[in-house]
Amino acid sequence: MRIRDALDPLLIEDALWHSSSADIAAMRQITLYSRSADCPYPATASLPTELEGLMTVAGTIDTHHHVLPPVWTDWLHSHQLFTSGPALPTWSPERAISFLDDSETAAAVVSVSAPGVHLGDDAEARRMARAVNETVAELVKDRPDRFGFLATLTLPDVDGAIAEAEYAFDHLGADGVVLIASVRGQYLGDPAFEPLMAELNKRAAVIFVHPGPLAGSRVPGLPDFLADFLLDTTRAALLMARNGVLDRYPQLRILLSHGGGFLPYAAERFTALPYALDPVNGPGQLRKFYLDTALTASPLALPSLLAFADPDHITYGSDFPYADPALAAHFAANLQSYPLDDTTRHAIHTDNALDLFPRFATQGP
Repeated sequence: MRIRDALDPLLIEDALWHSSSADIAAMRQITLYSRSADCPYPATASLPTELEGLMTVAGTIDTHHHVLPPVWTDWLHSHQLFTSGPALPTWSPERAISFLDDSETAAAVVSVSAPGVHLGDDAEARRMARAVNETVAELVKDRPDRFGFLATLTLPDVDGAIAEAEYAFDHLGADGVVLIASVRGQYLGDPAFEPLMAELNKRAAVIFVHPGPLAGSRVPGLPDFLADFLLDTTRAALLMARNGVLDRYPQLRILLSHGGGFLPYAAERFTALPYALDPVNGPGQLRKFYLDTALTASPLALPSLLAFADPDHITYGSDFPYADPALAAHFAANLQSYPLDDTTRHAIHTDNALDLFPRFATQGP
């Protein structure tokens, strides 16, 4: 019997999307399959027992790591969100610390994911952003050796976003901000957002761009995070580049989720086709972005990512807890087994994050 035929699909599905006692057994089956001739994209690294080490390196800093504070999740549920489809994952400070310990990750820069805090009402968004940021700041205050945080802002409410950014940086010690790539079809790079970009540029801020649902109808059977998120990030990056955001605000450091979506794979298309970016300056514009490896590291995607991005513009990301420990381990093992020189590997796992978030250098990750 071939290994593929011996796999239990239900066990594997459970391991990939839920934390349970089946995780280890299923990941061992996945490992066996990935090392077999039947797998079209084999991984060479296996998962250690009991999720012991997710194939990171010493001093790893996770730049794509989410928090789900109850003040935020209760609010989302009050708006009848996440009542169908994938539920919000379980999160607690203790579970986050356990994940960092098990994966041998030194620290994480945490952020709230989509849909952020703006659901249509500016005043409500401002209240929720303040509540989220103060809650997450307390997490960092309690464990500054393990956590930094990216402040949640209120776009498309620009005035509220500027005010919250000022508060987060000046009073809460935020390490940067997280912006959703688009809100109801209005993308980063829109001229309406210029005042916020100017304010963040003055602070040489790190902006973490996280995707959200695309405006318009969804494709039945295809959840947003499967493909739409990648397009959302790509659209935001292209609009920012085409509208000159990176030229006007050179102090910004903009980190794109999930390997930049389709950006590395289609960069040539984006600079060569009519109506695309300038063919001379466009490639350099796109390479100003930083890209994380969350849910991206694979033998299929890494060649494109590494060919596109400078080695000092790639950071490690797990996407915990939306990616549970077993799924995070799968992509982490892919990255660790991929042939990289020691300098590049350490840059991705540690050095580049220290450049973006220098406060961790004093914490000794």
